Amino acid sequence: MKPNLFITLAYRFIPVYRSLSSTARIRNMSSTKTYQNAVQDLNSLQSNAAVLEAIRAGGGIANKDAIPEMIEYLGRIGYSPDDLNRLNVIHVTGTKGKGSTSAFVDSILRHVRSDWKIGLYTSPHLVAVRERFRINGSPLSEEAFTKYFYEVWNRLHENRNRRLESTPVVPSYFRYLTLMAFHTFMSEKVDATVLEVGVGGTYDSTNVVPKPIAAGVTSLGLDHVHILGKTLPEIAWHKSGIYKEGVPAFAVEQPSEALKVLEQRAAELKASSFSVVSLNPAISGIKLGLPGVHQYQNASLAVELAQTFVQRDDKAQGTLPESFVTGLKNAKCPGRCQTVIDPRHHRTTWYLDGAHTSESIQCSLNWFVTPDVGLFANGEKLVSTALGTRLLIFNCTHGRTPETMLRVLYDTMAQRLSLLGTTEKPESFFDHVLFSTNLTYSDGHSKIDLTEVARPTTLEVQDRLASSWSEIVPSFPSSSIHVKPTITDAVQFVREAEQKAEGPIKVLVTGSLLLVGGLVEAASLTEQAL
Repeated sequence: MKPNLFITLAYRFIPVYRSLSSTARIRNMSSTKTYQNAVQDLNSLQSNAAVLEAIRAGGGIANKDAIPEMIEYLGRIGYSPDDLNRLNVIHVTGTKGKGSTSAFVDSILRHVRSDWKIGLYTSPHLVAVRERFRINGSPLSEEAFTKYFYEVWNRLHENRNRRLESTPVVPSYFRYLTLMAFHTFMSEKVDATVLEVGVGGTYDSTNVVPKPIAAGVTSLGLDHVHILGKTLPEIAWHKSGIYKEGVPAFAVEQPSEALKVLEQRAAELKASSFSVVSLNPAISGIKLGLPGVHQYQNASLAVELAQTFVQRDDKAQGTLPESFVTGLKNAKCPGRCQTVIDPRHHRTTWYLDGAHTSESIQCSLNWFVTPDVGLFANGEKLVSTALGTRLLIFNCTHGRTPETMLRVLYDTMAQRLSLLGTTEKPESFFDHVLFSTNLTYSDGHSKIDLTEVARPTTLEVQDRLASSWSEIVPSFPSSSIHVKPTITDAVQFVREAEQKAEGPIKVLVTGSLLLVGGLVEAASLTEQAL
């Protein structure tokens, strides 16, 4: 069976089965509903392993009926696509940096127009699903999430009229959240909406806004060429599907074959203009709220998108108004190159980065292997003698190759140490490495917001990671390589290591945003991280 046909069948019939089975569990919708009820009902909409495998077999691209179906769902909850134009959307996609760029745009707009109400829709979440919906920088409260969740839920169940009976009564997980985002922001009467694409662009459920204010494409990483089995021009074609007639189109600098497609698609879709955004010299001296050299490219795109939105006429390179500068400095994106000092274990510092591709792992290690971050220093002189303990907690999921990810991690670390001139050796840089599943708690369960229907149930990946580390670093003591069944077990190991150590503890947590989110929960870091 051809992959595309397999995807179509999987999307149409497996979700129908899921919808039928979940219908029996529908409770009487009343004011007694809680946030826990809402998240449980939301989790029932997650795609199962068969659907996810079908998507991967087709290169990660959803079926072409996705947009017509999404428009139909939108109508069933009382909105037309044209209604969404009132949200004043800035639409952002890409394979790397779209979340960071969205965070920068959101922060800039909030500082430029403090009297406005700014909505931000992103994915995935770190700890709680309500983080995906932010208004003026704050996640929806549990009460607001529950209210808007069940307003959408009830409307869909009360209005079951569909063009095709095979279309599920309630859409899948991400589509549902997108519907809810539109309903939430319309109900809250936001003045502007920063809308991050989930997957792709052309067929993504966010791509039903007819006329956004601006649309931008971040870096198109080569990693996704291998993961999705698509060529870079094919990926560029799908990403550029968010360009719209009469709307300014932007993209950061890309490989020539991708840039050519982006420009062609902007013309085909009749964008009002197409601009390639280079690094903006006006931000070169700013300490961005999101650390890492790679963030300057994302910030440059964010500045262009925000400038278009507020219709600034003084776009001269080299200067930025103070409100833009403040917005860039104060931008936050939890779980991305984030440093968190443990509030109860003051010698432990957590370095959190949900990097999940080889290219993002490079960015993560370039950030971590830096003075005042992961390196121990004596004044300005980097030293080779241990001034503390360093640990790595790592996991790799969703079709990525664990061996490749670890090799990139190690090689980047070695290159950084050599470049900085320190006498530290890459083979002894970490005192311990821990390979954990994404399960949160030691009883084998996860926080309800972090539950995955299609989650692996064995330690196969973690065992492969442990073996790979031994092959990459033959001199690394086997007694310092640990496979942990849950994140709580990994946190407990860190606590015990702190008791034995004399100096500070630096812990890098990377490879999966679900791992990072689970660790924030297991280590009780929610207040500090979010």
